[in-house]
Amino acid sequence: MSNLLSVRDLYKSFLEGEKEISILRGLDLDLNHGERLAVVGESGVGKSTLLHLIGTLDRPTKGEILYLDKVIPMDDETALSHFRNREIGFVFQFHYLLPDFSAVENVMVPALIQRMDLARARSEAERLLEMVGLKDRMSHRPGKLSGGEQQRVAVARSVILEPKLILADEPTGSLDLRIGEEVQDLLFRLNEEKGIALVVATHNRDFAKKIGRQVELREGRLFPV
Repeated sequence: MSNLLSVRDLYKSFLEGEKEISILRGLDLDLNHGERLAVVGESGVGKSTLLHLIGTLDRPTKGEILYLDKVIPMDDETALSHFRNREIGFVFQFHYLLPDFSAVENVMVPALIQRMDLARARSEAERLLEMVGLKDRMSHRPGKLSGGEQQRVAVARSVILEPKLILADEPTGSLDLRIGEEVQDLLFRLNEEKGIALVVATHNRDFAKKIGRQVELREGRLFPV
């Protein structure tokens, strides 16, 4: 079976005034279907940058990203928008929920962007919120939810279109230990029950060990841990 995701000779640099700052320097990565991967490293080495590039939220300076053996077309914004919406779920340290929407409405958003039938989108959102333990909190807006509850809503939102890959950037970084472990367990459950691959950027070495395969980002490249 082919890889789910392949990254080939990836470079990313930024201009700071007249100085070019190199973040990624010829990085390579292969990810199998349903695999779990932890990306660890010091602050500022480019973990978030890597996830943003894989998720097509940013563009590489050089190199290719392949999904199911096909090069992702970085110059086609319409195709990229569809790819992000349909194939990838995003979970960030901050949940980015819409404050005026209820929990169930927030989870529905990606499905509605995909033009899923409203009744079906609501049914799927309700099913997922029940799965993540928020059956009695569906009508609550984010301001009425705890931090852990908000992050569980964000996780539910990330999988409503059943993506093959979740990119999670410090998903438990703003949560206390107990709530953070609940979110970790939820991500693992989605991986095991639905076969969703996980790429998690984290400072938490204990979390990284639970994930399984670990790579360290340093000097712009990935090294096995």
